[in-house]
Amino acid sequence: MTTLLHELVARSAARDPNAVAVRAGDDRLTYGELDVLANRIAHWLVAHGVGPGDRVAVWLPKGTSTVAAMQGVLRVGAAYVPVDPLSPPVRARIILEDCVVKAVITKAAWAEAALNEELANVPCLPLDAPFRGNAWADLDACSTAALPDPPRTQHDLAYILYTSGSTGRPKGVCISHRNALAFIDWAVETVNAKPSDRFANHAPFHFDLSVLDLYAAFSAGGTVHLILEGGNYSPQSLVELIDREQITVWYSVPSALILMMDHGGLLDRTAPSLHTVLFAGEPFPLKHLRRLRRHWAAKRFLNLYGPTETNVCTAYEVFDLDDEQTTIPIGIATCGDDVWAVKDDGSRAAVGEEGELICAGPTVMLGYWGRDPQGERPYPTGDIVRLAADGNYHYVGRRDHMVKVAGFRIELGEIESALLAHPDVHEAAVLVRGEGAAAKLVACLSARADERPSLVQIKQHCANRLPRYMVVDQVRWLPSLPRTRNGKIDRLTLTQELDGTTT
Repeated sequence: MTTLLHELVARSAARDPNAVAVRAGDDRLTYGELDVLANRIAHWLVAHGVGPGDRVAVWLPKGTSTVAAMQGVLRVGAAYVPVDPLSPPVRARIILEDCVVKAVITKAAWAEAALNEELANVPCLPLDAPFRGNAWADLDACSTAALPDPPRTQHDLAYILYTSGSTGRPKGVCISHRNALAFIDWAVETVNAKPSDRFANHAPFHFDLSVLDLYAAFSAGGTVHLILEGGNYSPQSLVELIDREQITVWYSVPSALILMMDHGGLLDRTAPSLHTVLFAGEPFPLKHLRRLRRHWAAKRFLNLYGPTETNVCTAYEVFDLDDEQTTIPIGIATCGDDVWAVKDDGSRAAVGEEGELICAGPTVMLGYWGRDPQGERPYPTGDIVRLAADGNYHYVGRRDHMVKVAGFRIELGEIESALLAHPDVHEAAVLVRGEGAAAKLVACLSARADERPSLVQIKQHCANRLPRYMVVDQVRWLPSLPRTRNGKIDRLTLTQELDGTTT
């Protein structure tokens, strides 16, 4: 196993410094240029007091210099903290204060907006323009030589990914070099990554899906193509990128692929360069996946699963999908992890039984920043799964989406899967309105065409697939369901919008 994440770039730079490491539109860095720029940033950080174990915020739009900044932070033994570039200054400041950053790499205007009194003395390196030789005066005097490697191990903190917390404050998931590399090494072997591969980076850097795009490419000596903010949900642009840049490995949330099929003409293209399609982050509705699988029959499809706290811990390769199949498994354990399901009574789920998926192994996080370390404790994912006879796990839904209506325990994801089986339903999310005896199941739906099924038709469709107590009470039709920046259905926004009229 490779020792540390930044060594992936240094190794590829030594092997072929002229190979392109990262591209973002017309901007690009070769491995040699990326290695040099990362070293310059590392020397700047050391000169401003940053050392092993410190945290450095990287609050920049997605771009080649952002990748170099993350690499530079790793080279001094510090941990980088990618901040959503679309975050309002207030939220960014909460993250910077929470993990007590030692420095900030950002845009000058953003620094002025966010670095208040408590952060006024934090050194700030403004990187406002793409890299063109010695473009930044602050880095001109910095050495291009590699720093002496500080004493550290694979168990040291590499980066912190902040996720939405149940308390309303973001919480930092601490990932070590070992955590990340256990996944990366598995991914490189699984996709058989080579220097000729070109990875599409769809996810933002503060989202865990981006870890594969960046580091699998760097490990293999391939190229990662960054999809910039504003373009990650532009379906025609995404489809054109695959052909123009001859992308070989695609990894995204399923909703991006569905959008590309419906509005980008993805099913009109053969994408001859593409050999592997990976997806994660949410269930891929079978009726949409089936269309893509049949169109790209010769390509590999892999369903990856895992919360940010474990990155990917299970995977399933999708082959043929028969017409009777309603779901695909999330698969079996990967990356050296061990997974199992625990029932409500604490016993391990047997074949055919449901329980909460538990994960232990090398990808499990160090812990949440500012809280007790995870140690060797297994991580309860909060996801309910069912164990199949072939050893694969099937995703049932979130524990926090488990509700009780009229005394019955209901998994909202099961109702959503049934709704998505309707040929005229494009997207589905189910929420509960009211409490106690007045609680109602409300389906928020978007339609495939102008004609929408009636409430009676939706109820009948549900009744043919679900117990009576799981049939929805009301339907709210929307042009499309709101999505978070990571592409998942935004249930908070849906809840806020549900004060409109239902049918």
